[in-house]
Amino acid sequence: MSESFISLQKEVQCCIACPLSQTRKNVVFGMGVETAEVLFIGEAPGAQEDDQGLPFVGRSGQLLDKLLSCIDLYRDKNIYIANIIKCRPPENRDPLPEEQSACAKHLARQIEYINPKIIVCVGRIAAKRFIGEDFKVTTEHGKWFEQNGRLVMGTFHPAALLRNPNLKPVAFDDCLLLRDKINEICTHTY
Repeated sequence: MSESFISLQKEVQCCIACPLSQTRKNVVFGMGVETAEVLFIGEAPGAQEDDQGLPFVGRSGQLLDKLLSCIDLYRDKNIYIANIIKCRPPENRDPLPEEQSACAKHLARQIEYINPKIIVCVGRIAAKRFIGEDFKVTTEHGKWFEQNGRLVMGTFHPAALLRNPNLKPVAFDDCLLLRDKINEICTHTY
């Protein structure tokens, strides 16, 4: 990792910009390849993520990894995964707007350092933050939007797929659309 990325990670680990810093076990900064052309952004860490300090490590993360492996995407090889906020909200509730705002500068700097060509918003909250407040994951998943020179897609959160397995084929179709877009615009071999 570059010194600036490590410096940002250390800064985020000391963050006390919102009350979530008082209840967290670990800051969940993110994980993956710092130079990835594809960045996945979820909403917030859950209990297992808070325990381990890593994003998407529970059942949802295992399902996400399975879906991504079908299109040759891996955390340790060619993608980066982060969340809008870096600390777990109590009871896994949705992150409040003020919590999202407090963490926004950290995520903006992560995006700046990684400089992905593609951002995949994992779930409704992330998609609303990046694509637009009116985004509806049920009707707009898999569609491409241009934001600040990057292509952005929203898709279902793996927790939603665990609750409603009928959505898994739809989410897999979104993965295929992602694979096609990667093959079209990315320079690294996937």
